[in-house]
Amino acid sequence: MLLTVAAVVYNDWLLEFLLPTGLDPRHSYVSELYAADQRFRVLFGSIELAAAALVAGGALLARGPAPGRWAAAGWWSLVAFGVSSVADVVVPMRCAPSVERGCEAVNPWHTTTSALVHAALFASMALLVVAARTGRPPMPLVRRRGPWVLAAAMSTALATVGPLFGRPGWHGVPQRAHLVLVGVWFVLLAAALRSRRGRPLP
Repeated sequence: MLLTVAAVVYNDWLLEFLLPTGLDPRHSYVSELYAADQRFRVLFGSIELAAAALVAGGALLARGPAPGRWAAAGWWSLVAFGVSSVADVVVPMRCAPSVERGCEAVNPWHTTTSALVHAALFASMALLVVAARTGRPPMPLVRRRGPWVLAAAMSTALATVGPLFGRPGWHGVPQRAHLVLVGVWFVLLAAALRSRRGRPLP
């Protein structure tokens, strides 16, 4: 349940279509929504923190019945994802580079925390897919769908790095697609855990 709710909360960027953020979703990073000088920074920052808590809590609860070192490492990676997401909010971007001239796209601390978020995310995907393939625990949904979600999520993440190399524009589209895929990953894990309820451990 926690991971399912996290999938929705983590895609809080959809509120852009309801709130006058002043940012263009096509050309802005989602983290610009809670940049230090943005009017809705408290709202979006709080939602991000809630999503991080949901993911970490869900992973901690899931790791109990999940046997095997690959699965354990995968759930701990998801906990690390939640912790890194908190750091991402605590050390926000100074300003919104997509709309503010002179605002740097690369903020050293925020860029570092964002990199940690992605490293933990992809580690959780890879490790839990391996665990599902070995059958410890048996998670058919993750075994079948996980590799596709991992590949798509990694591709969309790589497509967002243009501004970091001085080539901004349209990076907001793949990033938001990436966040949707992260939500899909959470739902996939939630469905896999639900399907295991009542089954004896191997």
